[in-house]
Amino acid sequence: MTEPPPPHVPVCLSIAGSDSGGGAGIQADLKAFARCGVHGTTAITAITAQNTVAVTRVAAVAPDMVVAQIEAVASDFTVAAVKIGMVGGARVIEAVAGALDALPRSTPVVLDPVMIAESGARLLPEDAERALVELLLPRATVVTPNVPEARALAGHGAAGLDGADLARAVHSAGANNVVVTGGHRAEATDVLLTAGDDAIHEIPGARHPDGAAHGSGCTHSSALAAHLALGFTLLESARAARAIAAAAVRYGLRDLGAGAGPVNVLGVGYGDVHAVPNAGRLGAAAPA
Repeated sequence: MTEPPPPHVPVCLSIAGSDSGGGAGIQADLKAFARCGVHGTTAITAITAQNTVAVTRVAAVAPDMVVAQIEAVASDFTVAAVKIGMVGGARVIEAVAGALDALPRSTPVVLDPVMIAESGARLLPEDAERALVELLLPRATVVTPNVPEARALAGHGAAGLDGADLARAVHSAGANNVVVTGGHRAEATDVLLTAGDDAIHEIPGARHPDGAAHGSGCTHSSALAAHLALGFTLLESARAARAIAAAAVRYGLRDLGAGAGPVNVLGVGYGDVHAVPNAGRLGAAAPA
């Protein structure tokens, strides 16, 4: 009897930093990719020494090495979607923007602008923020900031904005499609602006204050990229990403380490985590 052909597995590329504690960065991205049924590849922009308590050291990867990683992946794989996370300084941003030209212009790019720490401290110097807005924001298919990051992207006059107004302000700053995630909002509702029709879509969900949220933003943006790679619409992908990230927080590994525990996107220790709606898992129905 002839064996059936193996399923086609799309390839996603994460351009981001490494978290030695395994909670965020490329480690979170690879787990989210696996959760959604795509193959993950990486271009590492920085190496961090961190755990659940603190980041003790950061070493930037040379821009030409970042480019070499992207080109190595693109030369051998058909990259179906890209997720960009921590990019560090302006030189790396410039290198990443140039290296994206090795991919077809139609390749979806999800930009998770890692700009502001939970403490409120800025993570990017001013020249790097300018480079991100000028070079990566227009190139991204969709940008997924939280509220503080969205206000930083929108610039002067955005301090009091939220929801649809904030999403539109980020779009006016040069973004295409925008998802303002709900973690910092009064209600845990993501707000998606689709640029083609200037429509606003609210994506509600439960808040899980007793969960563990380290890596939730990385997980959300990677799940969104994975679903775009699988052929789902932006709205379908944003809804799936919201559900997957929320479940990862709900089932978060609170007992690991002395600080904020990592999200649990693979459902380690829980038998029912995969009951969360996830259209992108292998074996699920193909998109219409």
